[in-house]
Amino acid sequence: MNGHSNSEYMQVAIQWREETGAAEYDVDAFIVLVSPQGVQDGSMRQTWNSMLLPLMESHLFQAAPFQTYAVPLPGRGEYRTVIFVGAGERPLSSEELRIAAAQAARTALKMRVKKLAWELSSPLLAFSAEQNAQVAAQALTEGLILGSYRPKQYKKQVSSYQGIEQLIFLRSGKVGAAELSDWEEGIRRGRAYAESTCLARDLTNLPGNLLVPQDLAEAALKVAGQHGFEASVLDEKELKQLGLGGLIAVGQGSVHPPRLIMVKYQGKPEWDDVIGLVGKGITFDTGGISLKRRIGMEEMISDMGGAAAVLGVMNALGSLKPAVNVVMIIPAAENMPGGDAYKPGDIIRSFSGRTIEVLNTDAEGRVVLADAMTYARQQGAVKLIDVATLTGAVLSALGDVATGAVSNDDAMLEEFILASKRSGEKVWPLPAYKEFWDMIKSDVADIKNSTGPRGATITAGLFIGTFAEGLPWIHLDIAGTAFLAKERGVNPKGATGVMVRTITEWILAQQGTAG
Repeated sequence: MNGHSNSEYMQVAIQWREETGAAEYDVDAFIVLVSPQGVQDGSMRQTWNSMLLPLMESHLFQAAPFQTYAVPLPGRGEYRTVIFVGAGERPLSSEELRIAAAQAARTALKMRVKKLAWELSSPLLAFSAEQNAQVAAQALTEGLILGSYRPKQYKKQVSSYQGIEQLIFLRSGKVGAAELSDWEEGIRRGRAYAESTCLARDLTNLPGNLLVPQDLAEAALKVAGQHGFEASVLDEKELKQLGLGGLIAVGQGSVHPPRLIMVKYQGKPEWDDVIGLVGKGITFDTGGISLKRRIGMEEMISDMGGAAAVLGVMNALGSLKPAVNVVMIIPAAENMPGGDAYKPGDIIRSFSGRTIEVLNTDAEGRVVLADAMTYARQQGAVKLIDVATLTGAVLSALGDVATGAVSNDDAMLEEFILASKRSGEKVWPLPAYKEFWDMIKSDVADIKNSTGPRGATITAGLFIGTFAEGLPWIHLDIAGTAFLAKERGVNPKGATGVMVRTITEWILAQQGTAG
């Protein structure tokens, strides 16, 4: 992987202490979560309280949610600093804890902090709406790692500062075995979720000349090798022999041939009840013969955000090892307007045998995903989730705030939305009425790849859903949420790695639920 993120080397440790002093810890900065009530009633450590009172009286720091304020510790040297983080007047949800932690991490980055400690209040759960130590630990860990992410730079002069190297959670007082276990599990999950999200961000941020289909295949093989997963990559000759006509058609206009990537995670003795994850892997999208506008085309490096997301999920599964079976399929291609490119008006035969009328070569994602869905079914998948930066239309409906979802199974979608509420990633369901299914029918083929602007996000998703062949399925359109124009919440400017955490959360909830 050519990308680089702070999560590759940040270490998260737990240290509990019974004394009240913090000076003996060899860290550059302390983080302290502050509520106005805690300052007023004097429940915070006296050292911090004496610093906070004048700040609040002078209105420099009001402990508003996510507000940060850094104060040097007298006589402690260049980096001995306390970073106060506002919690507001009420307990924070897990998502709010994530954001508070991310803001603290960003403040630490500006100060070029290397070693960081979060001094937890006793009781910490006074700040947590869920009143659950594991949930709080996971949220804080995720937020700190996600907030400390920095994309790879390609400048001639590179800073010697490599980011936050170590994080320690500190808390005074005696801690019971159950609480310690909850904290350890929360940190373990938080690391897996956040690091896997950062992996997806790294891949999505890579320039198109550094990530062609073969590079994406090698990145997947690297993840599989790290965890001992079964994996395979089909090249263009094998794709033609098998008849994956959709993937071949989209990729044939590029000098970089397409690839079909498969990674399997087997967490149960028998290969059954398999979950299929399918991610759109268009490593760069010009629109093909239906060429896109010049303005904004550089952001099409993110058109493989769905592939990055499902690969991030596989990385998380390798760390967490749940008792589930998952097969991941990525159809990888470049959509280029070369002399061999597919054209509007073409009829192509998909891997399923269905024919596709091509009306718009810039509606290529659904065409490659059609073949990938069929391939996932052949590998035993009985439930399917596809993730794709699929339509510009989803931005008209949901902006860059929420991921659009289309499904043929209300119960499965409801479970998934509950998982998204736990992860903090917003998902909004769109209807799949019969009239929308009818809109994708073609006069000359089995199905057409474009229905025009009306209902475009829904019909694009239903095109893919056709190839689920009636199996429970969810489509996630991340065209708005995979790549942001500016920093927001736990997400940086650029690639977000969206849906890694929600899909992982949903998969972990599937343990033991299969019939």
